[in-house]
Amino acid sequence: MSEYRVASRYAKALLDLAIEQKNLEQVKQDLAQFIAVLKGHEELRAVLSNPIIKHDKKNSILTAIFAEQFHPHVTAFFEIMVNKGRAGVLYATAQEFIQLYNRYHQIVQAKVVSAAPLSEANKKSIEDVIARSTGHQVVLENAVDPELIGGFTITIGDKQLDASLLGRLTKLERSFAAV
Repeated sequence: MSEYRVASRYAKALLDLAIEQKNLEQVKQDLAQFIAVLKGHEELRAVLSNPIIKHDKKNSILTAIFAEQFHPHVTAFFEIMVNKGRAGVLYATAQEFIQLYNRYHQIVQAKVVSAAPLSEANKKSIEDVIARSTGHQVVLENAVDPELIGGFTITIGDKQLDASLLGRLTKLERSFAAV
């Protein structure tokens, strides 16, 4: 079974449990923090994915790092996954949980990359346009890429709008090359 399918099934089960137990927000915060920790520590991801390292060792590492600050359901969930030999998909499962959480709350994540930092008014304007077009609440991430020269690109899921000067120049270059 693919890693995505396994992660999706476990994430769905955890989401259902969190909704049932009325601790969805805490579980979401814990998993967002878990993702952040794993992004910053490639060694920990390698340890969790390594089939040679025994389950009890992985469980003790996760307990030492997360048990005091995470909800007991999250740490128990980690233990179940490790004991079933699924520690390698914990990261993907946490990411999928966040996706399911966003879908459950009708939140869409968007990323705008601009040539210069956006003002708060510009960010709010972009959020409003995206919210009106999608009908969902928007969480907007902003990044700066001076190579765009001017303008911006917006990515929402698998869709991208390129309103950058670099994008326009690239299109112009392609049209000249085609002639």
